[in-house]
Amino acid sequence: MRAFVPQPVPPLPEIDFQEGLRRPLEAATAALGRLDAVTELLPDAALFVYGYVRKEAVLSSQIEGTRSSLADLMLHEGGGAPGAPMSDVLETSNAVAALNHGFDRLRGGFPLSNRLMREMHARLLASGRGAAMTPGEFRRSQNWIGGSRPGNAASFPHHPTTSRTAWPTWSVSFTPRTMVFPFSSRPAVNDSGQLREGTVLYERS
Repeated sequence: MRAFVPQPVPPLPEIDFQEGLRRPLEAATAALGRLDAVTELLPDAALFVYGYVRKEAVLSSQIEGTRSSLADLMLHEGGGAPGAPMSDVLETSNAVAALNHGFDRLRGGFPLSNRLMREMHARLLASGRGAAMTPGEFRRSQNWIGGSRPGNAASFPHHPTTSRTAWPTWSVSFTPRTMVFPFSSRPAVNDSGQLREGTVLYERS
């Protein structure tokens, strides 16, 4: 089985936004707008995010074989005694810390970039089984998904020699500096000076 090797981003040649792609992009943009509008109706958006960050941390950790549940994590954070092994709960807690670090950096204007991914990875593997697996660095050995060994694995991520080139060479910025389409060199504003619908703001690193 061959490893998956992602194509570089932005793609070359650029995506041709014909009718078949433009309409789904507009629909996705409208859906994100509705989701953003819903947050204005929440009595406490931070509490809503609090729950989903922890749910995501639990699910992501369970992929790695941990047995910590959302209830275990909440008990641990509240000073109680979780029913799952403490090592599993701490790994899930690390995932929460990594996600929160990423959110805090983005809110502070830091771009979504390779550096931020490495910072989050360092917090994810700050303790537990991953503490000796070069936290905050690109991996140096081949891993696999599913199965107990490469021979019965379900799939293989890209080879470690392609780690640095497989990650995008651009960084997403959430402040209006260099504004272009993420998959195209088209201007982000139209002839009237308005931001084009569906534009994502980012700057190349």
